[in-house]
Amino acid sequence: MQFPGPPAGRVRACLGTLQLMSLRGTHLRLALSLLGLAGLFVLSLLVGVIDLRQGGDVWHVMTVSRLPRSFAVVIAGAALAVSGAIMQMLVRNRFVEPMTAGTGQGAALGVLVATLLFPEAPIIARMGFAAIAALASSLLFLAMVRRLPATQPLLIPLVALIYGALVLAIVTFIAWQTDLLQYIEVWINGEFSGVLAGRYELLWIAAIVTVLSYVVADQFAIAGMGKSVSINLGLNYDLVLLLGLLSVSITTALTVVTVGMIPFVGLVVPNIVSRLYGDHLRGTLPLTAFWGAGAMLASDILGRLIRYPFEIPVGTVFGVIGTAVFLWLLYSRPSHGAP
Repeated sequence: MQFPGPPAGRVRACLGTLQLMSLRGTHLRLALSLLGLAGLFVLSLLVGVIDLRQGGDVWHVMTVSRLPRSFAVVIAGAALAVSGAIMQMLVRNRFVEPMTAGTGQGAALGVLVATLLFPEAPIIARMGFAAIAALASSLLFLAMVRRLPATQPLLIPLVALIYGALVLAIVTFIAWQTDLLQYIEVWINGEFSGVLAGRYELLWIAAIVTVLSYVVADQFAIAGMGKSVSINLGLNYDLVLLLGLLSVSITTALTVVTVGMIPFVGLVVPNIVSRLYGDHLRGTLPLTAFWGAGAMLASDILGRLIRYPFEIPVGTVFGVIGTAVFLWLLYSRPSHGAP
């Protein structure tokens, strides 16, 4: 392609053309991702024990069960994937995520404490306890991470796994002492079989928090460069860090309270998106949300079909897949063509 004018003008024209091509490519990826997500959403509505072709009150089944469940799966998947991306940026390590680094376990501990102290408390109050406990657990994890040597990045995910297991052990011990082991199984094994109209609406708060996180994505990206760089760029590092952890904690608490703990979503999806399309948080966050929702929908559908008409919890299905992908991410290296 020939560009008129002096060399400087040609350079500017080339850069403008590259930016336009990159923008079109981003829009195309988002459109294809949204189209794939819509296809999985429709398939989720059609999968179930009740055969809609045999008549009956189809509208009742859709509004009471199928639509609420599908919306819950989409919101939970997107919110957990975005929370994982934000947490990885703030901790400055690609191998951590809320459900394996103590945030999800802290939320479960908060729900358990609220149940023991205030058994008649409404679900929104339990969510508040869960969010506070999740935030405290995240802050403690961040304090431990700062003491680790920067030359050993793989220590961070190992410490995260150990820390999360320790908090979960505390939850299990308290539940065993208070005869609530069966009760906490609902939070530990994430699944959507109990989602009905009137029992998932809190997840829309997680959707709002996820959208707000995208609005301040640039601040999270700057905070991910470190405290010194952030302060030199005029950013209130401590405030942004607190907002990021608060966003992750609220999203995680809402997910745990509503559908339970679903591990590896916030680990696998952001890493795959980052390897394919780079680390520009604002540019990749919508794609991360779409892919997280799609991965959760696919796992939920698979869990309903493997032993039909019985159901395998989505946390189990994605846990198996996520473990394999996590090991692959640890031992593999990006190709030379990767960003």
